[in-house]
Amino acid sequence: MSGDITLTAGDAEVTVLPGNGGRVGGVRVGGVELLRQGERFGCFPMVPWCGRVRDGRFRDGATVRQMPLNAPPNAIHGTARDAAWRTARKSADEAVLTYDLVEPWPYPGRVTQRIALTGNDLTLTMSVETYESSFPAQIGWHPWFNRNLGGEDVTIDFAPAWQEERGEDHLPTGHRIDPKPGPWDDCFGMPGGVDVTLTWPGRLELKVTSREEWVVVYDEQREAVCVEPQTGPPDGLNTHPRLVTPLEPLEASTTWTWTRL
Repeated sequence: MSGDITLTAGDAEVTVLPGNGGRVGGVRVGGVELLRQGERFGCFPMVPWCGRVRDGRFRDGATVRQMPLNAPPNAIHGTARDAAWRTARKSADEAVLTYDLVEPWPYPGRVTQRIALTGNDLTLTMSVETYESSFPAQIGWHPWFNRNLGGEDVTIDFAPAWQEERGEDHLPTGHRIDPKPGPWDDCFGMPGGVDVTLTWPGRLELKVTSREEWVVVYDEQREAVCVEPQTGPPDGLNTHPRLVTPLEPLEASTTWTWTRL
């Protein structure tokens, strides 16, 4: 698609797709593609919420807001991944994209995403700003890392403080439990910041880090595994809202750092 952006640094190359949800379409290190390819894959920004919102409804004060049920019976992953973003600026190794929140999201606001590449890491930064009424929101990223880069399948190593107990509806029950072995479609708490290591034996080690303390790990698909740092748990608009105000934007970032093995 015209408007696609290619960033390069060292032997790393990143494709950014403003027209397809502001997502990162590919990350190649030494010619090896790390992200699952396809229109719905790569790595997309989750904003203004992450994961599922129960019944697509959330409360803002006394007002109940209804979002479209794009994962019936729930709403999932925000609105921005289905939209075209604008390119604010770009250089050889950095791109800045913007997206203005519109219907069905009921509040005006602007999302800015910065994608910055060096020879051995990629940093994604996002902010949500408003100049009008305050509103609850969440920020996160949903990368689909290829399970296999040639050789053995990836391993996922992390040490969360807790796991959000998941109900049959895939939403947190509100109880925290000791982390269980995978496979997962689960949210974990890492109060010291997200720190997850993906290792493709003999190929590559990649660390996903963030100052945020929530991460969803999804590895129930054959082709890919997802490690999703975010500013709150699924259904967090209801249970753990972060407020965007005219004085205080909501900001978050994540860095992927890789090492050849």
